[in-house]
Amino acid sequence: MSAGQHAYEWPRPAVTVDCVVFGFGAAGLSVLLIQRGEAPFEGSWALPGGFVREDEGLDEAARRELGEETGLTLSFLEQLYSFGAPQRDPRGRVITVAFYALVQELAQPPLLATGDAAEAQWFQETELPSLAFDHAEIVSVARTRLKGKVRWQPIGFDLLPEHFTLSELQRLYEVVLERELDKRNFRRKVLSLEILEETDELQRGTGRPARLYRFDKAAYARAEAEGFVFEL
Repeated sequence: MSAGQHAYEWPRPAVTVDCVVFGFGAAGLSVLLIQRGEAPFEGSWALPGGFVREDEGLDEAARRELGEETGLTLSFLEQLYSFGAPQRDPRGRVITVAFYALVQELAQPPLLATGDAAEAQWFQETELPSLAFDHAEIVSVARTRLKGKVRWQPIGFDLLPEHFTLSELQRLYEVVLERELDKRNFRRKVLSLEILEETDELQRGTGRPARLYRFDKAAYARAEAEGFVFEL
């Protein structure tokens, strides 16, 4: 053994990353999945992800795998949780670090599956297919985190277009929380956060025109940094 090298008798589990990407669009909340092109679970749907290389960090690996398997390039992924059940991967002892992200589904470029992904596709969050490995559990944990996140961090900036109505914002919260909200109470509380700017534009349709809003980026950043409790 050369100087500076050390040998350990302890086993060396492999490490992977998996990405839960939530998108929001006209049909509600969706999850980005890939169809595996290789064993194990060839042909099954799974979360984008893969093995961490020895020369990269976890965040770097997550962004690389997401780009390779779906074509998406996300600047921000939030670390969710680590999953390490001994039998979670038939290839051997593999620990995965899961990440999650929130994006505007329609604002993303067309999906491009490459690498060991045969297909990449958005699925409605309530209609997911059977998933490989323990990915159903990972999605469940991410969904619970998202539901809790709305209480202490604004989420609309990541999931809504630049200009939106208060009804669209309320619908987003109702989808995430999985329950209906009182319209008057919701508007009073969200406006009290002082993170919205009223625009001069109206959304016109078959009914009464609705005022369009946008997020005050500086106030939004302060709310994220300082934290808050948004009880609905």
